Amino acid sequence: MDFDKFVKTYDVRGLVGSELTPELIECFGAGFADELELMGNSLVVGHDMRDSSPGFANAFAQGAIKRGASVVMIGLCSTDMTYFASGKLELPAAMFTASHNPASYNGIKFSRAGARGISLDTGLANIRDRAKKYFEDGIDPVSTPGDSQEQSVLDDYADYLHSLVDLSGTRKLKIVVDVANGMGGLTVPAVLSRLPQLEIVPMYFELDGNFPNHEANPLDVKNLVDLQKKVVEVGADLGLAFDGDADRCFAVDEKGMAVSPSAVAAIVSRREVERVRAVGEKDVVVIHNALTSNFVAETIELAGAKPHRTKVGHSLIKDQMAQTGAVFGGEHSAHYYFRDFWGADNGMLAAMHLISELGESATSMSAIAMRNTPYFSSGEINSLVDDKQAALDRVRQELEFETEEEFDGNTFHGKTAENWWWCNIRPSNTEPLLRLNVESNHEALMIEIRDKAIRQI
Repeated sequence: MDFDKFVKTYDVRGLVGSELTPELIECFGAGFADELELMGNSLVVGHDMRDSSPGFANAFAQGAIKRGASVVMIGLCSTDMTYFASGKLELPAAMFTASHNPASYNGIKFSRAGARGISLDTGLANIRDRAKKYFEDGIDPVSTPGDSQEQSVLDDYADYLHSLVDLSGTRKLKIVVDVANGMGGLTVPAVLSRLPQLEIVPMYFELDGNFPNHEANPLDVKNLVDLQKKVVEVGADLGLAFDGDADRCFAVDEKGMAVSPSAVAAIVSRREVERVRAVGEKDVVVIHNALTSNFVAETIELAGAKPHRTKVGHSLIKDQMAQTGAVFGGEHSAHYYFRDFWGADNGMLAAMHLISELGESATSMSAIAMRNTPYFSSGEINSLVDDKQAALDRVRQELEFETEEEFDGNTFHGKTAENWWWCNIRPSNTEPLLRLNVESNHEALMIEIRDKAIRQI
């Protein structure tokens, strides 16, 4: 068994049956308990709606129990519900999900106590090695095994989110929500049905790990088409789309146009900075990754806070949130991190901020989005490339740039007499792909740089 095939940088992700089996998952439970020294202590285990998830969660729990850990089983949940449980109970956690991947996949997202991330560099490699040894030699049960108990956290989770974002003053809104048969079908009603002024038009709320309607990946524009049509059809004020484990949220305006995750990051950044500055906090930090729009950093500075740029990456950003004390963090991939949520990402919390912003305004979502999207972006364009370095060299020779920066890939910066642009080329850690992002304050210039780079790639 090649463990490196399914143990990724930030989580475990593999094919059910050929790569991930209950026997192997049990070994990960034992390895997790050993690595975090959980003998005599507890951990949280949750799972999504995929067919294999309940069995995998139970197998993982049994592996941990054999090594002396006790397990709090929270059952069906979104990924951010496991972060809530990990933070509230101050326990390590394991979540069984493959997020937006197809039904044939599953995986594990790990957290230390307090929802702190675990990556290859911070413990996942050791968990992998321990699991591999147990897989080859068998699990040695300790003399005093742990036990298991069930605990529901859904109501507490909803209560906590409402304590962070007050929606009581929101005007009447009609909101279409597409959860793609993912875990949003559980969390959206629990959180948003409390508000009588919100008319929720549900799309694909039935939990179904086979994703019968479309993939649970809103980052791919084809999976937003149903939502965009429904928003226009019913005359909604806003559309929201969640991925499979409901930790990411995407938005659509009343015209059916997608709202950039950078625009959402700018909106939430400003709201969070204004909130903490109103109670006297002075040295406020907000994190954004290298691929968000320039407008995000400009918004943070204008609000009186310090922007802190970081590389792309879930566990990395969670670590940066802790190190800097940042009140908020936003990624171009629609992951939104909150200090008040233990530094973890929470798509529902971002959605509530967006609802509040719209609900307290007399204007439309499209007008709000336009104010927060002053520049022109290519979006992320992925290209299958055999020789990534050769492709990068061709782009370098083609573009007439002023500076090149090596930070989360290579970013080229250029200027004309009146306009600016940047072009980032970043290799995938796990696939033979180059990821291209271009932004400019001039649309024709963005298109020109984008097309030149694509041709050379």
